Amino acid sequence: MDKKKIAVPLVCHGHSRPVVDLFYSPVTPDGFFLISASKDSSPMLRNGETGDWIGTFEGHKGAVWSVCLDTNALRAASASADFSAKVWDALTGDVLHSFEHKHIVRACAFSEDTHLLLTGGVEKVLRIYDLNRPDAPPREVDKSPGSVRTVTWMHSDQTILSSCTDMGGVRLWDVRSGKIVQTLETKSSVTSAEVSQDGRYITTADGSTVKFWDANHYGLVKSYNMPCTVESASLEPKYGNKFVAGGEDMWVRVFDFHTGDEIACNKGHHGPVHCVRFSPGGESYASGSEDGTIRIWLTGPLTHDGTEPFAANGSVGKVKVTAEDVSRKIEGFQIAEEGKTKEKETGKE
Repeated sequence: MDKKKIAVPLVCHGHSRPVVDLFYSPVTPDGFFLISASKDSSPMLRNGETGDWIGTFEGHKGAVWSVCLDTNALRAASASADFSAKVWDALTGDVLHSFEHKHIVRACAFSEDTHLLLTGGVEKVLRIYDLNRPDAPPREVDKSPGSVRTVTWMHSDQTILSSCTDMGGVRLWDVRSGKIVQTLETKSSVTSAEVSQDGRYITTADGSTVKFWDANHYGLVKSYNMPCTVESASLEPKYGNKFVAGGEDMWVRVFDFHTGDEIACNKGHHGPVHCVRFSPGGESYASGSEDGTIRIWLTGPLTHDGTEPFAANGSVGKVKVTAEDVSRKIEGFQIAEEGKTKEKETGKE
């Protein structure tokens, strides 16, 4: 254990309730972005690299369970317990569309081509909204067998992947026919499902296991038992040689993809970890927790053999971050947060 590095994360404050979902945009000409969902009803947008707060999307009247950004990070979407899914202008924070549902909306996802929004929730219905015709009624895909927990698109928007809160398994739907074409069987409910950046793997977390599935032939590739119940897992996108997992023991662990060996264990959260995601370039990963914070952990430079050249105290590989940088980031957070706190207080009255 003494050889494992001690990582010092960037800590992002701002949410007043648990952080339940995180989503990184792809790299855009303006960099990449991180959006967070919280039970405080106000998703937040941040610079994905520095964690600096950019803006807060205000308008939901209940917990926000899921958030996403479109491919260009120009629009955001959110799924809420207020029975609505909203699409936002990510540059101005304005609501572009609000789609009413008949029950809690747990999950939302933009299609790769950015024209469609997929939603799912307690109603057990998957809906596809055409964002070019937002007033048209959505297309309803064949009824889900259970309350929807996660949704995502794959195969260039030809397939929908979804899991349920009240049963195991991941179901894959053919978008054209609207029918389930495959079920990936798991014992426990799948709380996190991610398609790898290269389209090769589906990463799932169910109970205390993390599984990797072939995204094209649907066979199980790897299955690893975790030290505790994990709620979320994410595969490193660049080399695919490690994955991160977080759950009820409050620690954010990194594992070797090929062997399942633990590489690092990051301590710092004060409540269960609800979501973990790698940044699009794999240089860092973010965790969101019951404690209301987001922590961004630097992966460190990779050597050609896949190991990380870190000293025991984690100093090597962190040289790029100067004390001045850190203090500037901290000052930026405090300024942004003070502003937000004042707004929130006045908004409540």
